[in-house]
Amino acid sequence: MTAVALALVAASLPAAEAAPRLLTVAPTPAFWAAVVLYALALVASLASLGGKTALARPARVLLALALLAHGADIGWRGVLHVHPAQSVREAIGFIGFLLTGGFLLVSLRVQLELARVVVTPIALGLLLVARLSPAGADADALSALGRVHISLATLGVALFALASAMASIYLMKDRSLRGKRFDTMSFRGAGASLESLDRMGHVLVWVGFPIFTLALVLGAVWVSRLGASFVRIEYPIALVTWGCFAALLGARQLWGWRGRRAAKLTLAGFAAALVVLAIYLVRRAIG
Repeated sequence: MTAVALALVAASLPAAEAAPRLLTVAPTPAFWAAVVLYALALVASLASLGGKTALARPARVLLALALLAHGADIGWRGVLHVHPAQSVREAIGFIGFLLTGGFLLVSLRVQLELARVVVTPIALGLLLVARLSPAGADADALSALGRVHISLATLGVALFALASAMASIYLMKDRSLRGKRFDTMSFRGAGASLESLDRMGHVLVWVGFPIFTLALVLGAVWVSRLGASFVRIEYPIALVTWGCFAALLGARQLWGWRGRRAAKLTLAGFAAALVVLAIYLVRRAIG
């Protein structure tokens, strides 16, 4: 966590005091350590759910160590003036960090062994994409408004990602329950009840939605100030993301939507957010 704090401090330095702006830096040893630890945590988690219950605790420890290594990587990049709010590519890596950290915090209260099998490969994939994908052409330095927009969007999407993990576990457990398959992995590792999973997902969306909404508004203001065109495919898809979660919150409040419908709408909204990130990443890579 100290390393991440260093990155935030470095990001706040005036341009005159900072080193020349870099588009990216070579993957750090902490990055490779995080990759190995995430992979080991996934293997241990799968083995634990497969019957080797003694590996449940080592899996949790490995994931916590992966988070620390991930944070150290982010912090070192920040010291070198490559920050999470600098580009979508960097933000993707930070989303993986927030997703893992959020999951570990939630799992302090509720046993979510199966959710770890969902969260770990997602976090690992996001980190690999953020560090090993093409950096692309340099872009103009971001304004303060641009950095705030990216930071808020990153936090909002991370919360949606964690809500989607809860939704995935809900659907797997619900399907096993309806099929009366009580010996499946979803029952061995879900821990939380269907009601608890639904409630946790709702709280995460409820917190993430206003953050994501503010990010969209600030993004629109930022694009307007730049004089750029609003005719880009990622903008309507981002509105689809917003619309899915707005509909989810509204339907829950007005018509009591819960369960499978809420879980499926959560996954649809997060899928749209991933499409937006992919478009930004490809556009940046090809210049």
